[in-house]
Amino acid sequence: MSRGGRGGGLLIAGTTSDAGKSVVTAGICRWLVRRGVKVAPFKGQNMSLNSFVTREGAEIGRAQAMQAQAARVEPTALMNPVLLKPGGDRSSQVVLMGRPVGEMSARGYFGSGPAAGPRSGDASPGGTPHGREALLGPVLECLERLRGTYDAVICEGAGSPAEINLRRTDIVNMGIARAARLPVVVVGDIDRGGVFASFFGTTALLSPEDQELIAGYLVNKFRGDVSLLEPGLEMLRGLTGRSTLGVLPFRHGLGIDEEDGLRVSLRGAVRESPATPPYGEDVLRVAVCAVPLMSNFTDVDALAAEPGVVVRFVDRPEELADADLVVVPGTRGTVKALAWLRERGLADALAARAAEGRPVLGICGGYQILGEHIDDEVESRAGAVPGLGLLPVRVRFAREKTLARPVGLALGEAVEGYEIHHGVAEVRGGDAFVSDADGRALDGCRVGAVTGTHWHGALESDAFRRRLLTEVARTAGRRFVPAPDTSFGVLREEQLDLLGDLIEEHADTDALMRLIEEGAPAGLPFIPPGAP
Repeated sequence: MSRGGRGGGLLIAGTTSDAGKSVVTAGICRWLVRRGVKVAPFKGQNMSLNSFVTREGAEIGRAQAMQAQAARVEPTALMNPVLLKPGGDRSSQVVLMGRPVGEMSARGYFGSGPAAGPRSGDASPGGTPHGREALLGPVLECLERLRGTYDAVICEGAGSPAEINLRRTDIVNMGIARAARLPVVVVGDIDRGGVFASFFGTTALLSPEDQELIAGYLVNKFRGDVSLLEPGLEMLRGLTGRSTLGVLPFRHGLGIDEEDGLRVSLRGAVRESPATPPYGEDVLRVAVCAVPLMSNFTDVDALAAEPGVVVRFVDRPEELADADLVVVPGTRGTVKALAWLRERGLADALAARAAEGRPVLGICGGYQILGEHIDDEVESRAGAVPGLGLLPVRVRFAREKTLARPVGLALGEAVEGYEIHHGVAEVRGGDAFVSDADGRALDGCRVGAVTGTHWHGALESDAFRRRLLTEVARTAGRRFVPAPDTSFGVLREEQLDLLGDLIEEHADTDALMRLIEEGAPAGLPFIPPGAP
């Protein structure tokens, strides 16, 4: 599969955001690795509040970490060199090669405004960047390093490649496709409607040079009889000279890591997975406060994977009344989320729960909110702000971000997680939540039924999760019993295998392999009018 010492490559673009690029990229990675191909995922620039910490201590998008798992390789910063973490007020934290390098406005990033350069010691692949356009070189260098190591690199685009207002500074769609000569497959979500117009319009708004690389289309989330769709696919081929390389059916239960928690914050139940009956006699209800700038909402996916556990996102105090456990999740805006909880009346509801001895769990920013005091001159620059006072913890925001992959013991069970936070907690009482094997405190605080921890991903540790749910059920007086054999890791592997199956069974895998190995075919027709 090597071309001049480089592995093959493919870019998965989309007609819109949330068209299914992440899912398709993961599915192709799993299909390839099952064929014995050494494959890696790549996304030049990601905008997400849902991030992960690699073994090397670098912060990348969780979608790329999930795709690396699909490829059965260890995620690294090379797979997502630029991560943007929105913080409100039209600005984002810029994370370069896994390390934050400063805040930047949208105008500055997409235009010509300067970004803060990387600090000394950061693993920047090439100089100090200034704005999005200057990041193309470092992004391409990361891609080339992956292509020098792997047989194939499956790249994920962002949004739509036909964002004509952003094309000049593009480093994630046609910008890298052109520079690296990557063939492009465009994914469209037919469940939303308008997929034919979206495919045609996306192609027709690209320049002739960009169109040369648009090699085909992939229909996602189709419901019904494919034979009814085939006449439209033939007409699309006649109009564009490009084939549709697969029609992927709609599937429930694809609970993979999405990029944007804000889209699902008020969806109701977590994911779309079918309900499973409880292992014991009762169900257990978990309410997750849908705070602004919610980050790493995937922390609660492991709870939702347990039979009989119902997880929902809420934004009203009355929705906490029947909850057996309330989770205050992570957030990119701790002070903003704290104010939101107070404005909504949720802060008072949380205080009432704590006074009644009913379980509350705060994770990362949620943990900080539960404390007594927050001193923030970094994230919100609000200075001293009183917390909810449910835990004897004082938080000071440091300019350096903590990025770690710790392990320890919680509730007597082994637990591992990852840390992504500027807040430094000073615990002034209560009990440590996580300790080492010698009983020394590592993280978090517990007072009564209120618990806080900076560790994301801890609930994915099966024995710890079961112990926590057992404790919650006992406190709530529920006859709920955790299933003894639920393995979140196994469930995740099953989901990734399902994605691989979708590609293998419903995509033209021979055509995909040719594109990966040989690039876009020559002579693809130009569709007017092209880029303005």
